Amino acid sequence: MSKLKLTFGCWNYDRTRALMDGSVVPDGIDLNYLNMPVEETFFRMLRHQEFDVAEMSLSSFSVQMHKPERPFVAIPVFPSRFFRHSCIYVNANAGIREAKDLIGKRVGNPEYQMTAPVWIRGILSDHYGVPVDSVTYFTGGEEEPGRSEKVKLDLPPNIKVQSIGPDQTLAQMLLDGEIDALYTARMPSSFLKGGGRVKRLFEDYEQVERNYFQETKMFPIMHTIAMRRDVYEANRWIARSLMKALEESQRRTYEDLYETAALKAMLPWLTSHVEQVKREMGADFWPYGFEKNEATLRTFLRYHFEQGLSKRLLEPKELFAPESLESFKI
Repeated sequence: MSKLKLTFGCWNYDRTRALMDGSVVPDGIDLNYLNMPVEETFFRMLRHQEFDVAEMSLSSFSVQMHKPERPFVAIPVFPSRFFRHSCIYVNANAGIREAKDLIGKRVGNPEYQMTAPVWIRGILSDHYGVPVDSVTYFTGGEEEPGRSEKVKLDLPPNIKVQSIGPDQTLAQMLLDGEIDALYTARMPSSFLKGGGRVKRLFEDYEQVERNYFQETKMFPIMHTIAMRRDVYEANRWIARSLMKALEESQRRTYEDLYETAALKAMLPWLTSHVEQVKREMGADFWPYGFEKNEATLRTFLRYHFEQGLSKRLLEPKELFAPESLESFKI
């Protein structure tokens, strides 16, 4: 019997690499893995639905949940997670010494709907007393001019968002003091080359992020895996097939990270790092599946609603194919 041919847009991650190299094959699927950076994958999937399955921004996916047609449906697999305290950059001369100093400032976000800033704004509101509507947001390209929101937004009037000029970039504006701070996913060039004029808000971010996990038990989710709804509805079995394959690929990565015969990643103290992470976060420190992630998803969806990106407070189960919510047990 011939297999179903599916295209899969996803970056080259260790936890998905077995699908890319073909050593893990989803049941019944001939998978064409298209290795692309996330910005390209998101743009092409959200604007043109070019792929059958794709890695997708959790925030942009949640925005499309409010469209009548709901063009995508997800499975609870999360190829990207990131503690984002390290991703708040400030101009050294802006007078920002602590988080509350952000109130009233001009803050860049490449896109207001971008998942990393959603988490940053939510964490700053919940844990540092910086209301989401207490700053003015400036959106546009971080390193290249002309970036726009991938999905059109309809925000409440208390959220102040402005587009930067057609020739401006957020990285340069931060360096020049035209904005005071930047919430982003990619490290801006002006932090690396700005001679100290751009710095992190939390310079001891690793300890801050470890403390955050100990307090909340949340490892923020950035991306999920989305299927085109028409493809899924015609072949509902693919949800479980893809999830099984992605879980197996991740299992192999867990093993690789703790292999001591030879280091499989170019980190000298990888073994020590893995052991420390397991002590602090548990053996399954990058969990897939619905149940283990429900609390984190619920917090994210609350942030999404509070920040005007969701028209109503979504329930976590609404995001996912029903076939992917439970694991088969023997």
